[in-house]
Amino acid sequence: MRVLTVLLVLGMSLGAQEAAAPPAPLAHFHHLHLNSTDPAAALDFYPAKFNAEKAKFMGTLDGVWAQKSWIFASKVAAPPPSAIESAIWHFGWGAEDMKATYQKQLDMGTKFDTPIVELFPNFFYAYVAGPDGALIELNTARHHDFGHLHLLSEDPVAAGEWYSKHFGATIRSVQKEVRYIREHPVGPSSSLMMDNVNIIIYPVEYARYVWKDHWKPGVKFAPTKGRVVDHIGFSVDNLDQTIARLKAAGVKVTDEPRSVFNGKLKIAFIEGPDYIRIELVEGHAKKE
Repeated sequence: MRVLTVLLVLGMSLGAQEAAAPPAPLAHFHHLHLNSTDPAAALDFYPAKFNAEKAKFMGTLDGVWAQKSWIFASKVAAPPPSAIESAIWHFGWGAEDMKATYQKQLDMGTKFDTPIVELFPNFFYAYVAGPDGALIELNTARHHDFGHLHLLSEDPVAAGEWYSKHFGATIRSVQKEVRYIREHPVGPSSSLMMDNVNIIIYPVEYARYVWKDHWKPGVKFAPTKGRVVDHIGFSVDNLDQTIARLKAAGVKVTDEPRSVFNGKLKIAFIEGPDYIRIELVEGHAKKE
């Protein structure tokens, strides 16, 4: 049973940091990149079900524009692995009236992996069964936009610090102690913001509790490359400078910078915490 996403600020006071002007971000959230046996159908799914629209990136690549970032899909010959075995657990949209949104989805024929659950008074969530096994959360929020990416980690606090240090993600909260909700281990944890996307990081113990048959002690995360969510993308102002900075900090660069789209765009790939594949794109995400 795939349960329990809690979008809570867990009470860390930032003290004097709150009063200081925040530094300019080192990166912005750019995209999610999926694998699909039918990319056209997968990309049709998201704007049909959620607040998003079809668009072309750089006038060439088909994608879905979701407020401030993109969703892309690559063609694969066989169904991509979608079991919860990598550090990318799911992604999701908000809903101002979750009960009404859930009923609307049912009326549209949307299939759910997990039906609506009331986790706390007036806080509801449900998991949509997306194309190719992608897991998509709908949860109570103040908006109905693409809103979060939920990760798992061997060390959620260190992972959160990594995204903050190397990419300037804003730390919303940190829970350093072990914490449980309905017997599910949800702490230690981190919650960060990158533009309008909340990156939530739970402990791998959550997976070991919910999916006991697979996540036995000692089982390592599968790399995200080749799975239904292949990688996430961040955009930076200067790719070469960013890669040099990351190399100096010991970050693993898996694909050196190269040009694509006839030289119009530069990209590179690095490895993030828990074998998450991260694409770095030069230039901010925008809808053409």
